[in-house]
Amino acid sequence: MTFLDGLLLGSAENAGETLSGRANLNWLDIVVLVLFFMSTLWIGIRTMRKAGQSSSEFFLSGRSIPWWLLGFSLVATTFSADTPNLVTDIVRKNGVAGNWAWWAFLPTGLTTVFIYAKLWRKSGVSTDIEFYEMRYSGKSGAFVRGFRTLYLGLIVNTFIMASVTLAIIKIFGVILGMSPLWTTLIAGSATVIFTAVGGFSAVLWADFVLFVVAMAGSVAAAIVAVKLPQVGGLAGLFGNPEVASKLSFFPDVSDINAVLTLLAIPLVVQWWSAWYPGAEPGGGSYTAQRMLAAKTPTHAVGATFFFNVCHYAARPWPWIIVALASIVVFPDLDALKAAFPALPEGVKMGDDLAYPAMMTMLPHGILGVVVASLFAAYMSTIATHLNLGSSYMVNDFYKRFVNPNAPERKLVLIGRLWTVGLMVAACLFALTLRNALQAFEILLLIGAGTGLLFLLRWFWWRINAYSEIAAMCFAFPIALYFKLGHPYVCCRYFGLTEEAFEQSWLGNSGYQLVFSVVLTTIGWLLVTFLTPPDSMETLYAFVRKTRAGGPGWKKVYKQAAMDGVFLDGANDKWSVPLGILCSLVGCVAIYCSLFSIGSLLYGNYATACALLIVTVVSAWILFAFWKRLEKISVENGTDELTGDAKESK
Repeated sequence: MTFLDGLLLGSAENAGETLSGRANLNWLDIVVLVLFFMSTLWIGIRTMRKAGQSSSEFFLSGRSIPWWLLGFSLVATTFSADTPNLVTDIVRKNGVAGNWAWWAFLPTGLTTVFIYAKLWRKSGVSTDIEFYEMRYSGKSGAFVRGFRTLYLGLIVNTFIMASVTLAIIKIFGVILGMSPLWTTLIAGSATVIFTAVGGFSAVLWADFVLFVVAMAGSVAAAIVAVKLPQVGGLAGLFGNPEVASKLSFFPDVSDINAVLTLLAIPLVVQWWSAWYPGAEPGGGSYTAQRMLAAKTPTHAVGATFFFNVCHYAARPWPWIIVALASIVVFPDLDALKAAFPALPEGVKMGDDLAYPAMMTMLPHGILGVVVASLFAAYMSTIATHLNLGSSYMVNDFYKRFVNPNAPERKLVLIGRLWTVGLMVAACLFALTLRNALQAFEILLLIGAGTGLLFLLRWFWWRINAYSEIAAMCFAFPIALYFKLGHPYVCCRYFGLTEEAFEQSWLGNSGYQLVFSVVLTTIGWLLVTFLTPPDSMETLYAFVRKTRAGGPGWKKVYKQAAMDGVFLDGANDKWSVPLGILCSLVGCVAIYCSLFSIGSLLYGNYATACALLIVTVVSAWILFAFWKRLEKISVENGTDELTGDAKESK
């Protein structure tokens, strides 16, 4: 037995002592936490002076960031404090197969890699919201830019940060016994000071450190969870009857409802139709921010590809293992309530509480690492959204509509003030949410039906600013109805009890998503055809900037020829079909690597080897297609060093 095994087993034998509502930190845990906070503070101080030079430095780090740093930053940002709680909530309710709710976003991520990343970088905008006035003309373009600024920068961004803050409230409430108020004060203050001082550069470099800490903590937590006496190692875990029924990568085919809601709807409908932070169809929010900050379009592609590999293939299993182990230790909510009878007021009981509950069983030292890792995950995500939200409010609201001639240092000051304001709003809103899965489903419904619009606006000239406004105006009230009005209507007028409603198809979030997508898509398509198109001058300028092509822009190129306007991209070879092919092959490679790791953990070595072979072959095919994609860019006259179209001879 190694020293580490002895330490872990020793801690596991004493695990029963921790089931009192919190874990006690000792000097070793405190040393780990102090070192963690000192490292992040040092990063903030080191970047403070440069961040204060201009708004471009504060929000985009001067557009000079390499792909690997941007990739690590994206991975760290999506490793938020609520992610382990969300995965635990999903696994306890729907098994491993329930993770298709977010695994299904991989096609979205890879289409961003192979189709949209270069378009974003070549657009030259400062934020993804500035894109609207580049793509749409006149007052309608200005209106949608202002509307999206308030909608995303204030409402949606605050909701996202609130859901992440909810997670840290539950984590610190269970592990440390802290009240929601003290948690939000400490966690929010530390994060907002760091972000306001260092700007985007601080966020990027801290993300690199935070990702390493967060991954170390999640792996350590999984090892400890497996070695608990109640669990009995991997063999004991996977042999447990309650766990064995939840191990399948796919829903039981005999359960049609599960197949539809857990696999078919997410994989066929959700990935392209729903907007979700970090998985926006066509890229957006903090994904777009990092693509815009890249050195070149090629670096933007590399960053987003690296992120998708890490996010879907390398990272999920430590969370899943802890979630499965929690089923053995805390089989149901009654077991959680019995183990934690005196939770701090405001910490609401739910399956997502099982993850922090498992953390109370960690040995000292490792407990400090895991607490630091969870706080690192929180800081990374919140810092990104604070910087992104303040960039919207400064660049797309204050500078655009209030004071266009504001000096750079004043813009930085306004950005720092907005950073503080957004943090306060998020902390207040966090106290009203119940659980991670609830927040996830609400976000999906808010964006349901808008995804197709975000994909097509680059490739179909007819989409206009009114399409964007209509999509938001339809999606939001429909989401509110399904989450608030629909349960009341069904229970009040159909005679269903709350439990019966939740178990029926009427209360199924998958079907609600489909209805939302259909209604919202029909709505914005009707508005598109009932409103006038954008001016040709605006469309010409957009094409010159991005070299948009394909069948959806043929009419614009034809009109340009009739007007005597020369557009460079008229004879370009359209690379989108090959980009789609790269995305499909990439999905095969990444999914197979994900399931190969899972099969290895399950002890299915033959399956693991077979999936690994498919992964390697798919990766080889992918890089062959990728080279052809790069060749098309060169043939089309795009300089990969700058991303700008070469001058026509």
